[in-house]
Parts: sequence; structure tokens; C-alpha cells
Amino acid sequence: MDRQATFTQLYREHYDSVLCYAARRTDADTARDIAAETFLVAWRRLAAVPQDPRFVRPWLYGVARRVLSNAERSRRRELLAAHLQNQHSAPDHVRDLADSVAGQMQLDQALQRLTERDREVLRLIGWEELDICEAALAMGCTRAAMAVRLHRARRRLALALQATEQPSAAAAVGGK
Repeated sequence: MDRQATFTQLYREHYDSVLCYAARRTDADTARDIAAETFLVAWRRLAAVPQDPRFVRPWLYGVARRVLSNAERSRRRELLAAHLQNQHSAPDHVRDLADSVAGQMQLDQALQRLTERDREVLRLIGWEELDICEAALAMGCTRAAMAVRLHRARRRLALALQATEQPSAAAAVGGK
């Protein structure tokens, strides 16, 4: 198979996954840019793409993660403003939706207390549904290191969630 055909097949099979990966981490326009840049890197480094089909998607996620990190460094202020605006734009007149938004905000606050590495570990396993080996490949570490990172990230997230619940529990007790 020639280089163009190999890349075309890679693109067709994995573009949607890479786009979804990026879209869960940033806005839609930036996600499309991240996906495009990821496949540009894949085209340039086509020989580095794993031959085993099980490892292609995690490899692409690793590339996308690094591309996204570069983009985030250059747009940190814009992303923060967009994130804050999105958190306060949910309608509060529907009770179930309000509860859902409150829970999401609590989770967002807890995640923000974690390091970027902890957040990425949790996202790879939870959102991208990678197994430990695939996530390790995406993060550029061993399976054992990823297992330890996942355990620690989950523990830190639980503690961060407890910390975000404390003020609301104290307010509820104080308000009675």
C-alpha cells in the first residue's frame, strides 16, 4: 500500500475519534484545528504510526494531547474566559437541569483542583474509554506507571469532590 493510501485509510478510520477526543477538551473550532494538526503530524510521521491496529488510536490520542497542550499554552486566557462563560450559561428554571448543572459544576470544580496530568489520565480512561495499556501509550508511560497514575488521580478526585461538597453541606446546616 502506498503512502497516500495508508494515510487515507488512517484518516477515514480515526478522524472522528480524534475529533471527539479534542472536542471533549476544547471548543468545536479548536477541536477541528487540533484534529487537523494531529493528522498533519501523522502524515509527516507516517512511519512512526504503530503497525498494530490496537495501538493506532492511542498513538493518535498522544499526538492530539501534545498538539492540544501547545494550543492551550498559547490560548490560556481565551479558554478560561470561555469556560467561565459556559459554566454560568445554563438555565436555572428547570429543576432537573439545574441539579444536573450543579453536579457538573461541582465535578468541574473538583477537576480544576487536580493537575493537568491527573485530569488527562481520568479523561483518557473515562471519556475516551481507553484501557490501561492504551492510555499508557497515549501518555507516553508504562502500563504500571499508568495504573499508579490512575489510582492516584481517582483518589485525588474523590478528595477534591469531598472538598467541594464541604461548603454546600456547611451552608445547608447553617441555613436551617
